[in-house]
Amino acid sequence: MGRVVADGDPLWLPEDRYWALALAEVEADACPECGQPWSEATDPANEFAYRVDLVRCHACATSAKRVRAHQDNHGNTDGLHVHIEKRAMDRG
Repeated sequence: MGRVVADGDPLWLPEDRYWALALAEVEADACPECGQPWSEATDPANEFAYRVDLVRCHACATSAKRVRAHQDNHGNTDGLHVHIEKRAMDRG
């Protein structure tokens, strides 16, 4: 994904620094929830400028159901991490 840095070559070229700083600026202006540009998404003039579709992630839904069942059985969720793995599906 880029150039091979030889001995004595600088790790970052001026163009690399430009792109890294530009990315940092874009990421700093992103809403932490949806990722839209914060400066645009919080502008009152854009209150009705967005359309939203609800999409269900079946992996997240399965995870949430499993955690809820664990909690319903008085399971402790402190430090709980959820490992999600897709099952092999027989398409035969």
